[in-house]
Amino acid sequence: MGKLTEFLMKAPSPPAGMPFCMPMMKGWVPRRLQPWIYVLTALCFQFSGGIYLGALDEIRGTTSFMIEDVMFLLYATLAGMAMWFPMLFRMKFRFTNQQLICTSAIVMGICNIITMYSHSMPVLVVACFIAGIAKIQGTFECMSNIQLWITPKRDFAVFFPVLHIILLTAIEGGGWLAAWMGHHFTWQMMHTFTVGTMSFVLLTQVVMCRPFCPMPNRFSLKGTDWQGALLICITMLLFSYIFVYGDHYRWFASHHIRMAGAFTLIFAGLTFYRLISNRYPYIELRLLKFRNVVPILIVTVLAELSFGAEHTLEEILYTEVVGLEELTKENQYMWALPGMFLGIALDLYWLKVQKWKVWKLIGIAFLSISAYALLMYSTLGMAVNIEQYQLAIMLRGFGYGVLAPTLMWALEESIPSLEMFFMGLFVFNILHMYLGGAMGYGFYTTIFSHFLNEDMMNYGRQLTLTHLDLSHFDFGTFMGDSYLHSMMLVAIKQVYGYVIWFALFLASIFLLCDIPTVRTNIRKVPLWPVLAIEYLTKKHKNV
Repeated sequence: MGKLTEFLMKAPSPPAGMPFCMPMMKGWVPRRLQPWIYVLTALCFQFSGGIYLGALDEIRGTTSFMIEDVMFLLYATLAGMAMWFPMLFRMKFRFTNQQLICTSAIVMGICNIITMYSHSMPVLVVACFIAGIAKIQGTFECMSNIQLWITPKRDFAVFFPVLHIILLTAIEGGGWLAAWMGHHFTWQMMHTFTVGTMSFVLLTQVVMCRPFCPMPNRFSLKGTDWQGALLICITMLLFSYIFVYGDHYRWFASHHIRMAGAFTLIFAGLTFYRLISNRYPYIELRLLKFRNVVPILIVTVLAELSFGAEHTLEEILYTEVVGLEELTKENQYMWALPGMFLGIALDLYWLKVQKWKVWKLIGIAFLSISAYALLMYSTLGMAVNIEQYQLAIMLRGFGYGVLAPTLMWALEESIPSLEMFFMGLFVFNILHMYLGGAMGYGFYTTIFSHFLNEDMMNYGRQLTLTHLDLSHFDFGTFMGDSYLHSMMLVAIKQVYGYVIWFALFLASIFLLCDIPTVRTNIRKVPLWPVLAIEYLTKKHKNV
């Protein structure tokens, strides 16, 4: 890793005022069109994946997979994406842009063909893991080549919000597109579509691009701690197995979970020993010594635990209680996109224009999460129209749109070295999109099951023969769907109640406490009354 730092320090910076150019594009391609080709290529990679949750019902209906199996395959894809972050720049300095993008497209196409036809879980886990690597490598190569087009000064307060416009659009749009394909055709059609988009990527690279590497002297991959990377991958997959299948197998009452827990401890110990004993480990633990890195990672875990309510409780509500089909459910989820765009716009105003403290911005995000949970809590009911949930969905989209770019920007500001920053992204994304999500899923499914069982038992104790007219009471109807659905709604409300208090507690900490700034040149946000007085004064002068 020391050689990589030396490479980065010797890399020449572009002259000031020099117009943006893309040397990997052929001369006949119009200059204004060049960056948009890479934006479209990045969207193609982001819409791809190993498995698509938007077609969950169709997959379960035509295969023997449980919902836990599909979720585990999703986390295998996320594990591949997270673990490849430390390798992104090393690969960029070793291979040409054409080699990286074409290889990523070919690998992604092959993995989608495998996931389309294979029903073997070990084969699918490996395919989804490799698909995650190809997805992040292709996306990074595209976005790194147009970074100076997005922000000529490499201002990450601009780049990360713009990047998340692409990422979040693909996250929500990909689920909707998979549901639309599954509704009108079959769930395999989304994989066919992905193979087609990857063919388009290959075509554009062959026709419009030429091989180009930013480093004249190619960086060698020798010395990479592949053994450490393998240990980390195995440990990550074992962790996700425990959290995803925990509630299904009744946690450590099951032999499966006990064995997985034992192997997790063994591999976690081997991984830690490898990281502290190897001279150039895959991830350097001194990363955690940089200022604000640990607080940022803690906030990331807390945020993912808060958003776990969305992933779990809304799925239970729409699938088990309301009984929506996948396309209708994804149409409902698409209302998160306007909220996400508003959150990203607030990020740009806060970080780029005003340069205020980042921690109070995080407090606003947690406040929106609590407002989302409060709206869901007060709206839930058997006779509620699903359109009444749309404002709540927009609020949680707003919170996610604020938090995701902000935390990534804060991490970059806290780590001085670009090499260490990508290691930081590895840890950040393990917690952000992998372990945090898996922990949230396992936690909320377990607490929901606990509340549901407890409510049914408490309600059952109140039914005595002295209260019932057996000649007019139909036990079959009473114990049918309406009874179960009402109990499930009560349990969902109970869980949302805890989410409200949890998010409000975190919001109050960030909004009321004066936490040190991420960087010294960020202006302090004025007190809210002072800000309101200034706004009213300016408005009065304009009148």
